[in-house]
Amino acid sequence: MNRPDPGSPDQGANQDDAVWLDLVARLEADSPAGSTGSATDPGAATAPRDDSPSGGRPAAFRDFDPLGLAGAAPAEMSAAERQAAGDTAGTDAGAGAPAGPRDYDVDGEDGAFVPEEPPSLAGTDPLTMLAWLAAVGGPVALLFSAMFWRSAPLLAIVGIVAVFVLGTVYLIMQLPQEKDEDDDGARV
Repeated sequence: MNRPDPGSPDQGANQDDAVWLDLVARLEADSPAGSTGSATDPGAATAPRDDSPSGGRPAAFRDFDPLGLAGAAPAEMSAAERQAAGDTAGTDAGAGAPAGPRDYDVDGEDGAFVPEEPPSLAGTDPLTMLAWLAAVGGPVALLFSAMFWRSAPLLAIVGIVAVFVLGTVYLIMQLPQEKDEDDDGARV
């Protein structure tokens, strides 16, 4: 039997540790000059540097710059810093700043949109109203019959489908046949 001795250390774990330490050493060797810690002494204490992008304050998300482009773009102020700058500047805060999308006052509404009254259903053609009821009511009736009337006869199901198809065909036939070339579909 080839069981490992319970008192001996695991050889696979030692090899994994050696690979890990080698990887860490190679990564630290590739780091920029002046970084704290060394590849030979992984236990060396790391002290925060004053030449970091955050300038001695705790690192924030905006300080993360893996491509080294922080010198190319101006640093953006946080919301709290912008608020503080706006409070100290007083009412003249926006005098030198470019106008933004919310930096204007809405004048009085000159002509508020008022939709026209929809036509009354009392003046609708009865056959068109019946077709709409068939086109909308057919699928609803099929759904309710599937939920509540499971033993519905085949003739009732075929009748509901036929009423739906006839109502839909009638509504399609009532659509205008010609198109007005000057009409782009917009209503003013």
